[in-house]
Amino acid sequence: MLEQRIQQHFIDSADLKYQAGPVLSKPIGQAMQALLACVTSGGKILACGAGVSGLLAAQFAAQFVGRFERDRPELAAIALPGDATDPAADTAEASDGDRFARQVRALGQTGDVLLALSASGQSAAVLAAVEAAHARDMTVVALLGAHGGAIGRALRETDVQVSVPHERALRIHEVHLLALHCLCDGVDAQLLGEQEAST
Repeated sequence: MLEQRIQQHFIDSADLKYQAGPVLSKPIGQAMQALLACVTSGGKILACGAGVSGLLAAQFAAQFVGRFERDRPELAAIALPGDATDPAADTAEASDGDRFARQVRALGQTGDVLLALSASGQSAAVLAAVEAAHARDMTVVALLGAHGGAIGRALRETDVQVSVPHERALRIHEVHLLALHCLCDGVDAQLLGEQEAST
């Protein structure tokens, strides 16, 4: 029974990724172009996420500044600190809804990109960060869930929305991680040239 349940998680995750690939390849490509344009013109990426998504934002920043799969010059990215253990972080009732916005106002500049992650699309803290980024004339790349929520509705035409077509947060997080890997790989390929994918 337990093994069957575990196997079902692998099946469900693989099915979603297989189905989402054709839907998300275009917006992920647009997001990659936005990040590339930012860093090649001297800008930086400010990454934030609500709850567990904050851990994904931190991983992205580490791979962007350090390395993904190949050595290259450092790329400017900062993960904005949040509280990954706050159960209300990815809701409209977040305890500190201004935590990311304050950091965006302090660090963000015209030409920078805000990479915002929220599985629900309802995080008050991420929504406030999006609004602060717009006030700084920054582009927003938002990784969201199926409906985009309040964050999706707040985006501008010049922003990029990557909405995973699923309702469960754990599946959305899994695809967000894959999307972040695609972004890092795409930027590296544009900067360093193509490299054969290793298995």
